[in-house]
Amino acid sequence: MLSIIVAIARNNVIGKDNKLIWHLPEDLKRFKELTTGKTIIMGKNTFISLGRVLPNRKHIVLTKDKEYKINNEQVELVHGIEDIKKYIEDSEEHFVIGGAAIYNLLMKYATKMYVTKINKKFEGDTYFPKIKEQWKEVDSKRGIRNDKNPYTYRYITYVKK
Repeated sequence: MLSIIVAIARNNVIGKDNKLIWHLPEDLKRFKELTTGKTIIMGKNTFISLGRVLPNRKHIVLTKDKEYKINNEQVELVHGIEDIKKYIEDSEEHFVIGGAAIYNLLMKYATKMYVTKINKKFEGDTYFPKIKEQWKEVDSKRGIRNDKNPYTYRYITYVKK
């Protein structure tokens, strides 16, 4: 089963220049809590933007670049949707973590979304696809706002209808 995890600005921006635009330590903590011990699926640019292999997670990097190599037992390179069917069909939860092309490609296979919705518009070059009516909001919680987490934001969980 695939679940999407993403932080989105009010104008659906998710990044700029292959980087996150905002810094919300509470959201990063939540990301770590949800994904530790799980498989995370991402595109090559997202993997590069991480800057490292995240501990205690299996990384699946989906790329068309057959020349791209990674020598790490926690990272598996795949080159097409057929290579991740086992994660789609598995009863265990696996997380799609970006970027935009990967979200667009895999959203139709996801059954759940964990969305951090930031109540601020940001300038960016990467956008999350519009959340359509086939998704039902099942939970919403206000995020902690303080000196280190300067934006108003909500954690929203959606399930596919």
